[in-house]
Amino acid sequence: MAAPDSLIKSKTSLNNYAGVQSLIVFAVLALAWLAGFSSRLFAVIRFESIIHEFDPWFNYRATHHMVENGFYNFLNWFDERAWYPLGRIVGGTVYPGLMVTSGLIHHVLHTLNIPIHIRDICVFLAPLFSGLTAISMYFFTKEIWNKSAGLLAACFIAIVPGYISRSVAGSYDNEGIAIFALMFTYYLWIKTVKTGSIFWAIATALAYFYMVSAWGGYVFIINLIPLHVFVLLLMGRYSSRLYTGFCTFYIVGTLLSMQIPFVGFQPIRTSEHMAAAGVFALLNAYAVLLYIQSFMTKSEFKSFFFFAISICAGIVFMAVVYLTYAGYVAPWSGRFYSLWDTGYAKIHIPIISSVSEHQPTTWVSFLFDLHVLSCTFPAGVWFVIKNINDERVFVVLYASSAIYFAGVMVRLMLTLTPIVCVFAAIAFSHTLENYLKDDPPPPKKQSNASSDTQISTTPLLSKEGRSKPPKISADSKPTKKKSDSKSAGSDGAVTGSLKSIIVMIVIFLIMLFCVHCTWVTSNAYSSPSIVLASYNHDGSRMILDDFREAYYWLRQNTDDEATVMSWWDYGYQIAGMGNKTTFVDNNTWNNSHIALVGKAMSSNETAAYDIMKMLGVDYVLVIFGGVIGYSGDDINKFLWMVRIAEGEHPQDIKESDYFTPNGEFRVDSAGSKTLLNCLMYKLCYYRFGELQLDHRTPPGYDRTRNVEIGHKNFKLQHLEEAYTTEHWLVRIYKVLKDGNVTKKSKLNKRLRKKTPSKTSRNKKGTLANQKNVVRGIKKTKSAR
Repeated sequence: MAAPDSLIKSKTSLNNYAGVQSLIVFAVLALAWLAGFSSRLFAVIRFESIIHEFDPWFNYRATHHMVENGFYNFLNWFDERAWYPLGRIVGGTVYPGLMVTSGLIHHVLHTLNIPIHIRDICVFLAPLFSGLTAISMYFFTKEIWNKSAGLLAACFIAIVPGYISRSVAGSYDNEGIAIFALMFTYYLWIKTVKTGSIFWAIATALAYFYMVSAWGGYVFIINLIPLHVFVLLLMGRYSSRLYTGFCTFYIVGTLLSMQIPFVGFQPIRTSEHMAAAGVFALLNAYAVLLYIQSFMTKSEFKSFFFFAISICAGIVFMAVVYLTYAGYVAPWSGRFYSLWDTGYAKIHIPIISSVSEHQPTTWVSFLFDLHVLSCTFPAGVWFVIKNINDERVFVVLYASSAIYFAGVMVRLMLTLTPIVCVFAAIAFSHTLENYLKDDPPPPKKQSNASSDTQISTTPLLSKEGRSKPPKISADSKPTKKKSDSKSAGSDGAVTGSLKSIIVMIVIFLIMLFCVHCTWVTSNAYSSPSIVLASYNHDGSRMILDDFREAYYWLRQNTDDEATVMSWWDYGYQIAGMGNKTTFVDNNTWNNSHIALVGKAMSSNETAAYDIMKMLGVDYVLVIFGGVIGYSGDDINKFLWMVRIAEGEHPQDIKESDYFTPNGEFRVDSAGSKTLLNCLMYKLCYYRFGELQLDHRTPPGYDRTRNVEIGHKNFKLQHLEEAYTTEHWLVRIYKVLKDGNVTKKSKLNKRLRKKTPSKTSRNKKGTLANQKNVVRGIKKTKSAR
């Protein structure tokens, strides 16, 4: 009975250990979710619950429309307030996953009688999904390495700045849910590769479908997974698991992705998707060749293999060339070319280069967003390569491609961050496992007889094959034994101290990482762009709410059908907060329309007025930061307006005309005459020459450019100032109609031609409380 009892006890202890381990995993993941959610609330705590940036305002507006009118009406929604007079078919030009997710949460909460406004769901959606991303990272890393590395990866992704920059509260953008969809799809793909199960392959396709509905970055998935399959074929790691998994995923995933209206037939008609189709054909051809191999000899198969490969490659090449030439397959897009040639966009598609997040990444950005993870990342890659297998080939390919794309474009740092967290977690986990485990017990002491002599019990054979008697060596003496034991003890002490030091260093690095993440999140990534904050000399904070002030004025004081012209950066905000019709916005789908607005801003007032009359502009909005030192204003963006306009209208706009003969872009007296007389310059600096900010600077001193403007005393002929915010950050001008312009110009001419008379001198001036003085008459006592 003793044996069964001991067996039951051992099973019970194992079950208790597994239960404790599961509890620890659950507790760590819950804390990671809580930490990730809490660290993204700085913007709400310091300011208020508000939508940030530019694109999130359109996403919120579209979500609100879907909740109010239903999903079917959302897919058929024609937005007449965008791209006037063209309009925009919203349902066919957006990835609806973000809106559907928020709308589904709103529906479930209201079904449970939990009333909450859709705006609050939009604000807190990204922090909520950060916890789901941490959980998916745990499962992904666990499949690649082990549970301890998975827990570290979950904790890292929860607070790393590279991911928080796109998922703070109020950042209602596609990336907030896309990173969860990305990592969850990759986790399911790893399960598919390891099991070869159709179930996991279909689950991968469903996750891929959600990713396609959420973000245009799904192209990264549909190219990386085929690349993984192709490399496994080159490495000779083909298996039935790989064939079953990839074929099922590709067929189901392609069919599902085509159900998104914005995607449509792109998976079978664009060059970005042709790599996946090619690998699918190659994998099936390889499977057919393996089947044929069983019916041929080795020499026959070798000849047939090279012949078949040549024929297949030729057919595929000719088919792709023909389909591309015939127009069935679209060529590579300009955005794709800009990933391989960083100078391509600046020359051919300047609107892409004008976006700050499309610029190449600096080394400082890597350290700022990843901190110590960027240093431990190579160690994790080395540990994985040393123990390579099918699924670890995938993460190495993911890391290699993500590093390149993150270096080309700042925005793609978001795709690099998860895999850096994975490899850094593997490096830290491997190091801690080696230096936290206990030392093996020392060997038992030998008896006195064996301590005096060492007897070799291994039988020795002579050349004839006969065994020789064992050899006894008396080289080792008891005194040496004692000294050896002492040195071994001291080495053990040194080893233990070294382990403690290394563990303390690792823990210290992780603590520094946590402090850095908190500081970066609080100070760099938690400031909404529509509400600015500055600090006075005494340390008190001053809120600059000019953006919402201007948009509120537009909503309340202009006609409902009024049109507002601005640069495309502010189109979504004007439509979302001002509820006004715009000409261009952040969708940037019509480059010629944007170039026409850029031409109006770059031309003189008369030429710009003709363009505005043609477009039907009622108001013009510009952003000016010269008073408060705001560097993101329209003057600093002006050269991009010129470049985009020059691309469509090279005969009218030339970038060189806006520089000095020395090649400088200046707004002071040495600036180009073309610049000093263009519409953008006049709208930003109108009446600014009369404003003296402090006693140390002259009137008209621009705090952003740190110069005194060169053209001060000018009047507007075709526009009049309608509203300027408190800190002059947003300026709105009304476009005068033809009748008003004619009356105003005639009045100016009449006033210039009219000669002063005695009666006019006796008339009261236009200034309030102005004293009347009769010149040339000296007052006498009797007159008094």
